[in-house]
Amino acid sequence: MPVNAFIFPGQGSQAVGMGRDLAAAFPVARELFQEVDENLRQNLSRLMFEGPGEELVLTENTQPALMAHSLAVLRVLEKEGGIVLKQKSAVVAGHSLGEYTALAAADAFTLGDAARLLKLRGQSMQKAVPAGQGAMAALLGAELALAQQLCDAAAPVPDSDPPETQVIQPANDNGAGQVVVSGHREAVERAVELAPGLGIRRAMLLPVSAPFHCALMAAAADVMAEALETTPPRAPVVPLIANVSAAKETDPARIRELLVQQVTATVRWRECVQAMVALGVDSFVELGSGKVLSGLIRRIAPDAKTASAGTPAEIEALLKVL
Repeated sequence: MPVNAFIFPGQGSQAVGMGRDLAAAFPVARELFQEVDENLRQNLSRLMFEGPGEELVLTENTQPALMAHSLAVLRVLEKEGGIVLKQKSAVVAGHSLGEYTALAAADAFTLGDAARLLKLRGQSMQKAVPAGQGAMAALLGAELALAQQLCDAAAPVPDSDPPETQVIQPANDNGAGQVVVSGHREAVERAVELAPGLGIRRAMLLPVSAPFHCALMAAAADVMAEALETTPPRAPVVPLIANVSAAKETDPARIRELLVQQVTATVRWRECVQAMVALGVDSFVELGSGKVLSGLIRRIAPDAKTASAGTPAEIEALLKVL
């Protein structure tokens, strides 16, 4: 029998039309989208189904939208296939905002609480840094140690007197030589220029609205600390492999601390996948929009099986193998 991990995507996997066919095909999915809309007092589902894309990509919309799509898929699996998460999944994990989705899937948050927390998380991350002052860049052909070396080289401000440094740090260690760095725009631009000299195959600025997962997000971390005090997680029904620790977590107080730290810390996705494999996981099931995580896992753990589902046809195929 395969040992499954259910995993949930992060920002960048969104697309106009996400969830529309689920809502049309399954009443349980339609009800979930309506519940999210009511909790947010926003017609988020219409934005997901119809766009416009420039509104969907706003962080405060993208984060709850991706969560809603993933959990709609899970609800359909439960209703149509009799799937029970704690029977089918040894652990759960999510990439960045996907960690909230994973916790909601594992009953640590209600759907409404997860939607409201992600809306607030998106808003606070967007507000933490004035527009244009931050940036992120993807490094291809760089492992984490080399990315850190590049950040160390790019942080000092040239010709500053007295010497000044700017924030730049690894934001996502996605594995297979893909690391994303984040920080002050000038420092990230310097990193892109310096990358070839360190043997990094390619460095490119990303079209993002804020510098996520770096120290510049400290104000957003404070907002989430306060929110998670009033809306704390419960113990998940299956363990979480957390972004910050890359380890199995079950204690609600510890998970709450890690969710706060996650706002400014590196998403250690490569190590998360390796930790799941070390625990015996040999099959990864990605629920929601896109197949980004499945692609990363095939490079990090090539012997593991991957499956993904975000549409009715994909759910039908997944039910045959679960």
